Amino acid sequence: MARNPQTAPAKLQLAEFAPFRLNRLAAAVSEHLSEIYRERFSLEIPEWRVLVTVGEHPDCTAQQVASSARLHKTRVSRAVAALTRRKILERAPRSKDAREISLRLSAAGHRVYAQLVPLALERERALLSCMNEAQLRGFLRGLGRLERSLGLTSE
Repeated sequence: MARNPQTAPAKLQLAEFAPFRLNRLAAAVSEHLSEIYRERFSLEIPEWRVLVTVGEHPDCTAQQVASSARLHKTRVSRAVAALTRRKILERAPRSKDAREISLRLSAAGHRVYAQLVPLALERERALLSCMNEAQLRGFLRGLGRLERSLGLTSE
């Protein structure tokens, strides 16, 4: 039955509101995953995101990391500084523009990355194991559609 906007104000049930549920789920998943990188590697969420982004895209810039990881540039800057102090990341001037700095994993960073990635992928597998194959395909397809509709991916 259609609601008459003049007689009954719309109500929002926060627990059923998809944007709220997605945000709550993302926070819970991030916290669940952080057990790996916080406890084993003493990394915080921004540091983990920077490390994994640079591991996937060597010689990227902090601005590229911020865009890819959806982090504010200040958080990226702090994470880069922390990872550089720990000698996990290295900074180097870009050959095209010396004012821009490329980020890359150091030898120690490659070791952390090589240990961390399999643990993260196993945690992902365990997390998604609550769905059967058809549910998982539908879930991933739905995530992809949402990401594309928000301009997060071009695929």
